[in-house]
Amino acid sequence: MLVIVTYDVSTETREGRRRLRRVAKLCEGVGQRVQKSVFECQVDLLRFEELERRLLEEINKEEDNLRIYRITEPTRLHVREYGCFRALDFEGPLLA
Repeated sequence: MLVIVTYDVSTETREGRRRLRRVAKLCEGVGQRVQKSVFECQVDLLRFEELERRLLEEINKEEDNLRIYRITEPTRLHVREYGCFRALDFEGPLLA
């Protein structure tokens, strides 16, 4: 399944800046960054639940914001891209 993870972590404190780095690192390990705080992740249900659990452990619910969107299949009908960035096609061939 395609999952979009977005977050806004408060960076006013040193701990907030550390949380931001940890959240970004978690997302980088699972998906591709499409904007500064937005990641696309192609995961199965087990990996999705693990990612969600780990992100919830990192954020401060009083100061931060986390949103996770599950994009329904077929994704090509639900995702439109504009501009110069082109996301990886997780379903396409590995080599062009």
